[in-house]
Amino acid sequence: MAPTADPATEAPQVTPGGHPQRWLILGVICLAQLTVLLDNTVLNVAIPSLTRELHASTSDVQWMISAYSLVQSGLLLTAGSASDRYGRKKMLAAGLAIFGVGSLTAAFAGSTGQLIAARAGMGVGGALMMTSTLAVVVQVFTDTERVKAIGLWATVNSLGFAVGPLLGGVLLDHFWWGSIFLINIPVAVLGLFAVITLVPESKNPQGDRPDLLGALLSTIGMTGVVYAIISGPDDGWTSTPTLASAAIGVVFLAAFVTWELRIPYPMLDMHFFRNQKFTGAVAGAILVAFGMGGSLFLLTQHLQFVLGYGPLEAGLRTAPLALTIVALNLTGVGAKLLPKMGTPLTIATGMTCMAAGLAVIALLGGDSYGGLLTGLIVMGAGMALSMPAMANAIMSAIPPEKAGVGAGVNGTLAEFGNGLGVAVLGAVLNARFAALVSVSAASFPAALAAANSAEEKARISDAFSSGLESSQLVGAVAVLAGGLLAAALLRRAERAESVAPTSA
Repeated sequence: MAPTADPATEAPQVTPGGHPQRWLILGVICLAQLTVLLDNTVLNVAIPSLTRELHASTSDVQWMISAYSLVQSGLLLTAGSASDRYGRKKMLAAGLAIFGVGSLTAAFAGSTGQLIAARAGMGVGGALMMTSTLAVVVQVFTDTERVKAIGLWATVNSLGFAVGPLLGGVLLDHFWWGSIFLINIPVAVLGLFAVITLVPESKNPQGDRPDLLGALLSTIGMTGVVYAIISGPDDGWTSTPTLASAAIGVVFLAAFVTWELRIPYPMLDMHFFRNQKFTGAVAGAILVAFGMGGSLFLLTQHLQFVLGYGPLEAGLRTAPLALTIVALNLTGVGAKLLPKMGTPLTIATGMTCMAAGLAVIALLGGDSYGGLLTGLIVMGAGMALSMPAMANAIMSAIPPEKAGVGAGVNGTLAEFGNGLGVAVLGAVLNARFAALVSVSAASFPAALAAANSAEEKARISDAFSSGLESSQLVGAVAVLAGGLLAAALLRRAERAESVAPTSA
């Protein structure tokens, strides 16, 4: 008689209609996902407070934001592989616990260095959570409901990015800056209880062992590249620290690719990139996150520093972006258009709308909120269309038993794109601002404080506005290029798939 399999080591058997509690499970994992993603942007509205109370420079603030994204993006693939092998429920619960402890540490940080370190620790917990959530969605839903479920999951992704400034503004209007981290703790506790109670365990017992060296190489490589981008405007693009950091990043990323191609248990199977559907969705996902993360980083500064709004007012004025995404996705617009338009056209249309929104913000939002409002609504419509389509394309191009790795790839792209967007668009802002003013200062508020007259303060404000405009336009061009590239690759992949059966 064949030995009986241990049910604890097998993925749960989903009935033809899906797991009986699948929608409740989706709600639980979306709550966990929302907590992680809020922290990508909730810090943006606290920039003036951190600049004032912790004496943080512009590069310090960029590292506070990027440390979280970089650690997450470096560990997501390993976390996804571990969740496939050791259990998605276990990794989700562990991630919630680590994230809660990191949030408590960040709330009471006494220096910029401590806050950056705490944010990096939160990134570890976030990596475990993000890979497990999407993998669980794939496991408990049938193929027919999966597109809708991923659409709702992607709505939470977008909501997390967009609602962060609003939540941060509400908290900063009543409490000190550490409250934006303390709010995570009750959510983490509630999420941990719900995960233990409701979420079924699933794993691939024959899964590959975690690729620790690959995680180390990728994390060092991405950190080196982004550090060079952040420090370039201050230290000089040809300075030794900038060039050395860039060289280290490139060398380690090249070593990562070489290592992944040679080992039998790669963290990221490079052969996935032979699939043009996968590659097209990858290109689009990086640049959507690039434009979204970078633009919100700039937008909250524009609302507070240039237009003079307080943290709560600035957060409220970014809310139309989130409301547009939620309205379109909860009404099922994206899920209905995807089968009719096809993945390539859906992604191209969505990313073109995002690029147009960024351009409107740059060109019409300089002196009033009307232009910003129009741009935010157009951006939101673009994200509601493109993000679910790209997540579904990535997950459908990867075998189901690699669901954790697939979620890791999707999350890595989003987190790395977000960190890169903050770094690149922040660097464009800093370079443009430095070129237009002669005042030597670490940040815009410091430059204003050093000004000796009203005319000089006005000139500094105009220079900062010009830097913001240039940065937003760079983001718009990047997002538009990404949309066209992703659509072209996906279209070629679909044609190749349709030709193959005919040839056979």
